[in-house]
Amino acid sequence: MDSDDEITAATIGDLKPYAVKVIVEDYNPEWPTWYSQGEAALRAALGTLALRIEHTGSTSVPGLAAKPIIDILLVIPDTADEATYIPALEAIGYTLRIREPDWYQHRCLIRRTELGAPWSVNLHVFSPEPGAPEIERILAFRDWLRTHDGDRTYYERIKRELAQQDWNFVQHYANAKSDVVEEILSRALRG
Repeated sequence: MDSDDEITAATIGDLKPYAVKVIVEDYNPEWPTWYSQGEAALRAALGTLALRIEHTGSTSVPGLAAKPIIDILLVIPDTADEATYIPALEAIGYTLRIREPDWYQHRCLIRRTELGAPWSVNLHVFSPEPGAPEIERILAFRDWLRTHDGDRTYYERIKRELAQQDWNFVQHYANAKSDVVEEILSRALRG
C-alpha cells in the first residue's frame, strides 16, 4: 500500500493519523514467549483451520530492535471466506483491520495493549494460494536476518533512523523501509 488512498481503501474502520512517534525498542527476550502464547491461543481457536503459524517480523529475530508488536503469519485454506475464521479470532480479542483482496487475499487483524491486550499483535493472514510467494518472502527475510549479523545490523540502523521521523500513518514508516527490505531479501532469496 503506497498511497493514502490505498491505505484508506484497505483499512477496516476509521483510519486515524498515527499520533505518536514510531518506537523501536532494543530486543526483548520476552517476545518469543509472547508469540508462543499467541500461537497457542490461535491453535485453540482455529484448530485444523490453521495450516501454519509462524513468528515473523523483527520481534522474531533474536537481537534485533523492533517496534514492540508481535507479527504473526497465519496460513489458512481461504482468507476470502472470512466467516470461517474471523469470528473465532474476534472471540480471542482480534479485530479485522486490513482487507487486501488484490494483494494475495491478505487480511490483517490486530490486538492492541491500549485496548486491553497483554501485548500488541499484527496477525497477517494468507492462504497457500495465492499467497505462497509472499509467505516465502516473509519467511526468507526472517530466516536471513536470524543468520546474517551484517544485514541484521544494517536493517536495525535504518529502522532506528526512520523511527526518528514523523509519519502520518505507520504504513508510511513501513513503506520507507521497503528499499532496504528488498535489498536484503534479494540476498536471502539468492542465498
